[in-house]
Amino acid sequence: MSERSRRWWLDAVVYQVYLRSFADSDGDGIGDLRGLRARLDYLSHLGVDVVWITPFYPSPQVDNGYDISDHEAVDPLFGTEEDFDELVAEIHARGMKVMIDVVLNHTSDQHPWFLESRSSTTDSKRDWYIWRPPREGAVPGTPGAEPTNWLGFFAQPTWTYDEASGEYYLHLFSKEQPDLNWENREVREALYAMLRGWLARGVDGFRMDVINVISKRYPLIDVTADGPGTYADASGQYTSGPRLLEFLHELKAEVLDSAGKELLTVGEMPGATVEDALAVTGGPDPSLSMIFTFEHMDVDHAPGWAGRYEPKAFDLRQLKSVMARWQEGLAGTGWNSLYFGNHDQARVVSRFGSRDPRFSALSAKLLATVLHLHRGTPYIYQGDELGMRNYPFSSIQDFADVDAHNSWAYGLAAGTPPERLLAGLRQNGRDNARTPMQWDTSEHGGFTDGTPWLAVNPDTAVVNAAAQVDDEASVFSHYRRLIELRHQHAVVADGDYRLLAPDHEHLYAFDRTLGDERWVVAANFSDSPIELGTAQDAELDLALGRTPELVLTNYDVAHRNGEPGALRPWEARIYRIHS
Repeated sequence: MSERSRRWWLDAVVYQVYLRSFADSDGDGIGDLRGLRARLDYLSHLGVDVVWITPFYPSPQVDNGYDISDHEAVDPLFGTEEDFDELVAEIHARGMKVMIDVVLNHTSDQHPWFLESRSSTTDSKRDWYIWRPPREGAVPGTPGAEPTNWLGFFAQPTWTYDEASGEYYLHLFSKEQPDLNWENREVREALYAMLRGWLARGVDGFRMDVINVISKRYPLIDVTADGPGTYADASGQYTSGPRLLEFLHELKAEVLDSAGKELLTVGEMPGATVEDALAVTGGPDPSLSMIFTFEHMDVDHAPGWAGRYEPKAFDLRQLKSVMARWQEGLAGTGWNSLYFGNHDQARVVSRFGSRDPRFSALSAKLLATVLHLHRGTPYIYQGDELGMRNYPFSSIQDFADVDAHNSWAYGLAAGTPPERLLAGLRQNGRDNARTPMQWDTSEHGGFTDGTPWLAVNPDTAVVNAAAQVDDEASVFSHYRRLIELRHQHAVVADGDYRLLAPDHEHLYAFDRTLGDERWVVAANFSDSPIELGTAQDAELDLALGRTPELVLTNYDVAHRNGEPGALRPWEARIYRIHS
């Protein structure tokens, strides 16, 4: 493939580092750049190609660094400018690349741009943000006086009143994260200059936070709500707006195309459809390498404002259907990102895996097998390669996340019973993914010599890197083998995808084909054995009846080649099919 040599990320594996929770070098209880640098050999041993680093910029840390007060510097909380440059050099020296998180939709309310913008209605930067007068006839600053009735991502009204200027500013997230006005060319030029600065410092790509909300639909109007004075989901007013593709093409032309190297660019796009992804990643001149979609991560969420904090029973058939639709929809034109975990999602083993502790590690290996054998670029969230699980939160006071606390307050005001809210947060709250990395069995899991900013999961006694790195039967070693398969076999990166046995309640099966090469993946998402001959899928039965060669299983003792037999509880197998 001629494009393959240029687009190096087609068979790459990305590892996400949530910096404040990865490794603390100075004992202040917060992970930092030097801590990450000290653990690079661990990532190199795992075999990943790209290290994605979450925000390390100066920030009041209301939203753990996604509220940026200076896009062009390093927060002393995480280290120095020299620490960052040395980290990039060390990553490159190990043959890996660096992707950094950039937030282009909003800033902190402490950013100099916003401080200027709110200083006066006539300030030159007033139009850098989105300001509106109160609703006509309403008392400014009171509920219902906001310019629109929008409910934001963090369960709060999206407008905050500024008494000094008598107007409201828009923020789709917390009130400390005002939205930038992308309609203003000066805003875009300032952001492009910032991106060029990081490219000059050696980064190899960008993860663009909520990039599909930068284009709003004007005029900004109310949406249907449950009643007068109530707020409602308004994502249709700002998701994938009318100028999104124009803005992304401009960003590409102004910044990405002039980088002098092929970059990995991924856009986080909540609410995106397959069609949205094709528009951004498909065609002869795609704007971005790939996007992060959320649809497959919502399969265990109830509808309504509570969403992920109203968990419902996991339905494997729904997950298979969503994954297959994206695989088929982007085939040959766009490109998939593959992930089950990140800093905004609870631990996947606790969501999609077995509730029986006996099968926890097997669940982690199975989920990794299924994910990594799809077509696309896999993303590993820190700790998933160890099988890290949800934290046993006992009260709302255990949570640090602004979203958790906002949702708790909003839910109580709406009359939701506290025990129901806590159950939802315990299952799907974001802090489940943000507990510190579990390096060993020492105090605080080897993450810090001080007091960690968020408590370490007590299961670090059994789930930790020190116990797994040299254990060939561990979750870590299974991840290593999956990464090696992607690097060594073109069928894993480039093969066509086809879902098998779509209606089976517990069996996830699919094949990958490239030329004469055909691989079949079969995974048992249950605590009981599954006889493969009962899958009621002729293609699967035919494939496994052709003396298949076992490539990999997540069990310590594999079945002999040519005798598929029953899939044991939470067993995943990869077969090469010989015609």
